[in-house]
Amino acid sequence: MRETKSAGSALKYKRVILKLSGEVLRGGKSGDPIDSDTLFQVCSQVREIHQLGVQVCVVIGGGNIFRGLNGEKRGVDRLTGDYMGMLATVINGLALMDCLEKMGVSTRVQSAIPMNQIAEPFILRRAVRHLEKGRVVIFVAGTGNPYFSTDTTAALRASEMKADIIMKATKVDGIYDKDPKKHADAVRYDHLTFIEALKQRLNVMDSTAFSLCMDNNVPILVFDLHDEHAIRKAISGQKIGTLVRN
Repeated sequence: MRETKSAGSALKYKRVILKLSGEVLRGGKSGDPIDSDTLFQVCSQVREIHQLGVQVCVVIGGGNIFRGLNGEKRGVDRLTGDYMGMLATVINGLALMDCLEKMGVSTRVQSAIPMNQIAEPFILRRAVRHLEKGRVVIFVAGTGNPYFSTDTTAALRASEMKADIIMKATKVDGIYDKDPKKHADAVRYDHLTFIEALKQRLNVMDSTAFSLCMDNNVPILVFDLHDEHAIRKAISGQKIGTLVRN
């Protein structure tokens, strides 16, 4: 893995894909789809590692606004629901961009679905150039295709961008053998292989995303975003969350 030095300390990862679910942005007490305090906290962590010299890409979900799979239960056609979900990720991406820009972090939003008035189209070389110029790049609209999750988007973009790792932020502090919210005896893993995660059907990322990461040797770190400075800790090599790799 590539290493860099910044602010006087060695960093373990130089280029990362930060995978955020839309649900991460939902407010606890307010119940708002995008809670301003939560948004600020997320962007503060992104700014923190960006200032250390890390090249940061963000893949954001849209589940806080609309999730395609849930749309089927409401009578929405799957294809239509998936496109609605992709548009929800654009809303979240623009919210992240606005917050980061107000913090002084230069940011670009790239969309897999053309919408030139509000976002750049996804162009690999342009995205890489943005990173080289010190900008945060936010990928929205998934892969641009129905039936693919934003987890798969993260795996695809990480492979294309030659990222060192996917950092998946969740509401729990790693991967467990069963749901820790339902089972007091749930055991957390420090390390897992992709094969082990697939065999145990651990519901962290879908099988397509896992397979892409396994084939392209992209490790995944699953951690609790609400742990203060969690991303910085991971970047500096501290043990946090669960690492999945070959």
